[in-house]
Amino acid sequence: MKFFIDTANLDQIKEAQDLGILDGVTTNPSLMAKEGITGDANVIAHYKAICAIVDDNVSAEVISTTYEEIIKEGEALAKLDPKIVVKVPMIKDGVKAIKYLTSKGIRTNCTLIFSPGQALLAAKAGASYVSPFLGRLDDISTDGLQLIEDIRLIFDNYGYATEILAASIRGPLHIVNCAKLGADVITAPLAAITALLKHPLTDSGLATFLADHAKASGK
Repeated sequence: MKFFIDTANLDQIKEAQDLGILDGVTTNPSLMAKEGITGDANVIAHYKAICAIVDDNVSAEVISTTYEEIIKEGEALAKLDPKIVVKVPMIKDGVKAIKYLTSKGIRTNCTLIFSPGQALLAAKAGASYVSPFLGRLDDISTDGLQLIEDIRLIFDNYGYATEILAASIRGPLHIVNCAKLGADVITAPLAAITALLKHPLTDSGLATFLADHAKASGK
């Protein structure tokens, strides 16, 4: 399973990259604003800075909602760096734009997926990734993990190459469960990823080993 980090914070991206497990980055206008990145020129420069850190797969989201404008914006983003994946919303014009962008060899990530039917349409249009937001479904008392399972079944039934990119990850259990269900990718905050490192028995076991070593060496 691929690990993406869901942020626009360069320090967090570098930390995840240094950890040795990072496969990509997802961003959106909200994450850019959180980092104080405003204005088209600054946003473009920030995408380039992210691409300079990671090996591949930087999802850059369009803000347009009409077919022609999504294509125009998507093509401009794709030209910034070969690592860019154009992130397109799950709307009618978005699906149409995914079909066009795919035909031009531009990778796409269809975002804001909340149903298996939406994922199916995006896959048929040729999306490289679909991003089901499982945490937001959990927030309204709906089983987000069931959506991952349903999409996995449908894609396997028909051999779609589109990868399932589980988004809106709330914590380490979401990551583990997505791996068990066969999600191709998760995108999560750094805290959720690094939480996978932690277990109290690891901490206590290491403390015991170090204490025993100190005794054996006479320290």
